[in-house]
Amino acid sequence: MIRAPLTDAIVEVFDTLPTQLQGAARYLLDNPEDIALLSMREQARRAGLQPWTMTRLAKRLGFDGYEPLRSLYANAMRQGELGFAGKAGTQLSRQKQVGDRALAAEMIASLSAQVAGLGDPDVLDSLAAAAGQLHAARRIFCLGLRSSHPVAAHFAYVMSFLGEKAVMLDAAAGAGTDAIRLATAKDVLFVVGVAPYTRLTVDLARRAAANGVPLIAVTDSVVSPLATLAGLSVLVSTDSPSFFHTMSPAFIIGEILAALIAGKGGEKSLAAIRRTEDQLSQLDIHLLPPRGWRKA
Repeated sequence: MIRAPLTDAIVEVFDTLPTQLQGAARYLLDNPEDIALLSMREQARRAGLQPWTMTRLAKRLGFDGYEPLRSLYANAMRQGELGFAGKAGTQLSRQKQVGDRALAAEMIASLSAQVAGLGDPDVLDSLAAAAGQLHAARRIFCLGLRSSHPVAAHFAYVMSFLGEKAVMLDAAAGAGTDAIRLATAKDVLFVVGVAPYTRLTVDLARRAAANGVPLIAVTDSVVSPLATLAGLSVLVSTDSPSFFHTMSPAFIIGEILAALIAGKGGEKSLAAIRRTEDQLSQLDIHLLPPRGWRKA
């Protein structure tokens, strides 16, 4: 999530806010650049809210009105603190200061800490619960677009070794997501998305939830639009010294879930994997070393 000026304060009070104020708060979290650039009335229109709701939220957050809040975001934008472009300026400055090698080390240290954080008991509980639900589902519809696509696609690919349970949804030819119409309450939508959230991902997840399809989300915040739709969420960090958010923790979550699901399948999974390997061998898919070859 892009760290706009009030992100932490909004997340802290989000669960205590009335429904309409939650809608305004979510708009602030998801659209920090709009807060800086657009009028309050235009922001309210885009959020589907009344203008006074934005003012009420500002006062709830300790401001006299909405204009001081908007000015805070405008100042952050002028100082290059919002969005990818703002983060790029910060990265370029830091890289010039410390050099390529040191910045690379900082990114590695940041990723190492995030990966270690996946061992937190709450995350492990979420992983175990998600694996159980995914294993029990008839089919798993996998959705992730833009930067989240590799996470969903790799999960679906690994799951393909277990048979035809995983259905990958993408935007190919404008029809790649149509298969979601086949999902029912016996299936699960495995959806990946982080800020800035892709509109089509959220729209498809919302429609699936409205049709009674259970959702499991890999996302970056308890108040992300996917987390609010999902029955179960696995939260990952996306912070990075780079101008672009990191997807590495989410990628690891996908790999772990696929492994746990395979393990829960026992001998049935083992037989499916063997069958897949035999089929790939018959199709001569992989370039294999010659018999008798040994690494030096």
